[in-house]
Amino acid sequence: MKFHLLANGKEPIYKQIVSQVEHAIHKGDLKAGELLPSMNELASAYGISRETAKKAYGVLTDRGLVIPRQGRGFYAADAENDTIPRVLVIFDKLSVYKQIMFNAMEEKLEGKADITLLNHNQSVELLKYYLDEYLGHFDYYVIAPHFPLDEQTQATVIKQVSRIPVRKLIMVDRLQPGIDGGFGAVYQDFANDIRTGLEEGLSAASPNRHLRVITMPTSLYGSIICGGVEQFSLKHGISVEYLSDVPDNIKRGDTFLVLNARLDVGLVALTRRIKASGLKIGTDVRIISYNEYDMNELILGGLTTVSTDFPEMGRLTAEMILSRNPKKIHCPFHMTRRQTF
Repeated sequence: MKFHLLANGKEPIYKQIVSQVEHAIHKGDLKAGELLPSMNELASAYGISRETAKKAYGVLTDRGLVIPRQGRGFYAADAENDTIPRVLVIFDKLSVYKQIMFNAMEEKLEGKADITLLNHNQSVELLKYYLDEYLGHFDYYVIAPHFPLDEQTQATVIKQVSRIPVRKLIMVDRLQPGIDGGFGAVYQDFANDIRTGLEEGLSAASPNRHLRVITMPTSLYGSIICGGVEQFSLKHGISVEYLSDVPDNIKRGDTFLVLNARLDVGLVALTRRIKASGLKIGTDVRIISYNEYDMNELILGGLTTVSTDFPEMGRLTAEMILSRNPKKIHCPFHMTRRQTF
C-alpha cells in the first residue's frame, strides 16, 4: 500500500496514515489479511519516525482495522470488522470461584470470542511480564487485580494496569483504586457487601447472639471484610470476636462467620469441635461461610453463605465484551440461607 503523507497538512502524520488505511480497507483496495508495511519500512519509506508509525498502527489496532501478528507484522482486518474479539483473561489464580466465573463468561462468549487464560499468582512481576509479551495483541484484557495491599506493590500495580488502553480494560472481582477512565469493571465491594449480606440474616438473629469471625492472617482482604463486619455489629448491637483459629470454647448461641472455608481444615475442625461440645449445628450454633459454590448445598446438610454472584460476574463481563461497551457494575452480593443458619 502506498501513502500520500503531507508533512504540513492539517492532520498529524499518524492520523493521515490511519485515515488512508481505513479508506483503503472500506474501498476494497486493501484486502482482509493483506500484509501492511512494517513500522520500520513505513518510517524509512516516508521519512517519518518509528514512533509515529507505531502510534498509527496502535490506533488502527485499537479500532480493529488491522490485526497484529507477533513476529509477522500487521494485517488488514475485514472491512465489516466482524472478526471475533480476542480476550486475554489474567486471574490471580484459578480457584473454584474463578472457575465458576470463567465458565459462565466462556459459555456466554462461546463461538463469539477467542479467549486466552493466564494466572498472575498475585505477582505484579508476572503481570508485567504478561503485558510486555501480549499488550497490543488482544481486544480486551480481563484482569483480576488481586495483589498485596502494601503501598509499594499497589503503586506498581497501578503503573502496570495503566498501560492497558482504558477501552480495552475490564477489571473483575475487585475495583483497583488509582485507575481512572472509562474502563469496564464487575466488582465486589468487600466491606459494604459483607455488612449488607449479614443484614439479610437479621430476621433469624437476635441481639444477644455472639458473632465469632474466623479469618486467616494471610487473607488478602480479611481486614477489609472484618471492617464491614465491625460496622454491622456496631449498628445492630451484636457482639463480635475475631479469631485466627477454631476456639476451644464453643457456646450455645454462637454464630460463626468463616472467611477462609470451603472444604478446608478450618471448617472441618469447627464442625468437629461443635459436635464434641454436644451442640447441634443450625440451632445451638450457627455457621455462615464466605463465598458460594455448588457443594455448599451438600455440606452439613446445607451450608449458609454470604457471597458475590460469581456466575453473574462472568456473564456481565461477557456482555461488556459482546456489546463493546465497558462500564462499571457492582456485582450482586447476598446471603443464601441453608441448614447451618
